[in-house]
Amino acid sequence: MRFATYNLRFDSQPNNITVQQSLDALGNPLQQPVFQQFKTEQPWSTRRIRVAEHLQREGVVIAGFQEALVRQVNDLATLLGSEWSWIGVGRDDGVAAGEFSPIFYNSDFKLLSNDSFWLSNTPFEPSKFPGAGSVRICTAAHFSHVSGKNFTYLNTHLDDQSDAQRRLGASMLLTRARFEAATTNGPVIITGDFNSPSTGSDSGAYGIITGATPPVAINATFAAKYAVGADQFPDFKMLDLRGQTPRRNVASNFATFTGFTAPNDTSHWTRIDFVYGGSNMGWTVDMYAVGTSLSDDGILASDHRPVFADISI
Repeated sequence: MRFATYNLRFDSQPNNITVQQSLDALGNPLQQPVFQQFKTEQPWSTRRIRVAEHLQREGVVIAGFQEALVRQVNDLATLLGSEWSWIGVGRDDGVAAGEFSPIFYNSDFKLLSNDSFWLSNTPFEPSKFPGAGSVRICTAAHFSHVSGKNFTYLNTHLDDQSDAQRRLGASMLLTRARFEAATTNGPVIITGDFNSPSTGSDSGAYGIITGATPPVAINATFAAKYAVGADQFPDFKMLDLRGQTPRRNVASNFATFTGFTAPNDTSHWTRIDFVYGGSNMGWTVDMYAVGTSLSDDGILASDHRPVFADISI
């Protein structure tokens, strides 16, 4: 299964251009574009076709997105077509307001159950962690593949401003993932924008999710709901699949956040978008690649790059 995780960059320049109008405006495919003519962020109505085309070209069958407003979710559903379904809620109200962290999946999968929880001190209602820049949410799902194999998938987006929120969020994700490993006896996959690189002063969330740093205290009700026995996967952690892939099958791109200035200024490039697999295993990873969001004409589909992983269960 080819998984993807992709921060889409929210619809920061909204307009009334429909998907069909964007499709109708596509140029002659035999005509050479003006190379690198665009230098700045373009509207979602321009970027959305690039996102869908890239996912389809890469053969992605299941994907977690971040920063998707409801228009963006609906546009992707239209562009990907009727073979695809999606789950998720708007983080601001638990319905449609604010950004989604949706999971899209094609007809190879059957959705068994799903829920959402907030990465805050009150995780069962729309809420923001004190000091965080935004409300943060996780979309959780149990899937059955046509092969008959089942697995759990969590997709999320941690805060860009609060290290404390990122550490809390990572601790909650680890708790939920261990619970799923223990109760389903199946693989657990996590994708998302962690806003936390693997090294440096902001790497606290990465350290927690990968077991290098102890988790922080979380909401007691959440902890009790997803508690497991002390003897069930006591050293459970999430493994960074970039490091679990055979070295020859790890593509060369490293940075997942580039901003809209690439490739002119690389000072802020970093790796903050990840695909993880639970240490209870039940999976193998055969390929890991950071794609490109840049087209010949200079349009960047997002300020992040998509991450692809080929996972067998």
